[in-house]
Amino acid sequence: MSLSPDQQNEIDAARGMSHQTRRPTVPALEALLFTAVPVLDHGFIRVVDYMGDDAAVVQAARVSYGRGTRKALEDEGLIRYLMRHYHSTPFEMCEIKFHVKLPIFVARQWIRHRTANVNEYSARYSILDKDFYIPTLENLAAQSTDNRQGRGEVLDGSTAERVLNLLREDAEQTYGHYEEMLGDDIGLARELARMNLTLNTYTQWYWKTDLHNLFHFLRLRADSHAQYEIRVYAEAMLKMVEAWVPLAYRAFADYRLGAVTFSAKMMDVLKKLLADEPVEQASSGLSKREWAEFLAALERG
Repeated sequence: MSLSPDQQNEIDAARGMSHQTRRPTVPALEALLFTAVPVLDHGFIRVVDYMGDDAAVVQAARVSYGRGTRKALEDEGLIRYLMRHYHSTPFEMCEIKFHVKLPIFVARQWIRHRTANVNEYSARYSILDKDFYIPTLENLAAQSTDNRQGRGEVLDGSTAERVLNLLREDAEQTYGHYEEMLGDDIGLARELARMNLTLNTYTQWYWKTDLHNLFHFLRLRADSHAQYEIRVYAEAMLKMVEAWVPLAYRAFADYRLGAVTFSAKMMDVLKKLLADEPVEQASSGLSKREWAEFLAALERG
């Protein structure tokens, strides 16, 4: 993980301060504030600020004053009901802001979630750090033969080493040219010099979102089918969310992360299977891919 001395000093200073407040706080998340969690080789993610907690979700659903006197069990039951029936608005009452350092190609995938407020480090005004992502050997895989956007078999040792050398050489060369173009001999504008950098160069941003949209992001990006390089960020965020809103997190884990959805045709097939009626893909009304996904879901359960 790479934090600049200025960033580390800023974090240390922030962690050394405390503020009195009347708003609800979450001790477990307070302990994580300003702590940079390492991700990948040079990346990190940290919670900068947050608003709301489990009680805020309940309060919004009941439109009540104060935190009430209901038992935690009742609050959890309501939160689970909201999650189960896709009542999203109460979860939007909670917000969280992250500081993330991530490779540019991961950022371009991440930014497709257009439900957050984002402010990215500007290479027009500042010079990017000489940090670029180099995968580990076990994460170098060939193109999948049955998934156009996924990975297949891990590359063999000599091939993987060749790929790693190419990645390092290209990143080193383009960053060297970046520095050269910025230097006094050329003095190219920063907004132009940056175009030569490889997509594994690290960038940084502040990313703020509400809990409902964060859950949507995590459902997709913490899934085993998500690209590894974004999934590890999502997995780090899951632990932070669990510390922040444990009741909502448990409902999310049950009804989103650990759940599957069946189509109407799949439900028809499931009913026949439960009634011990024979059923095959050809007569099920499902395509071959749907049939395979249906069977995989049953095995997963």
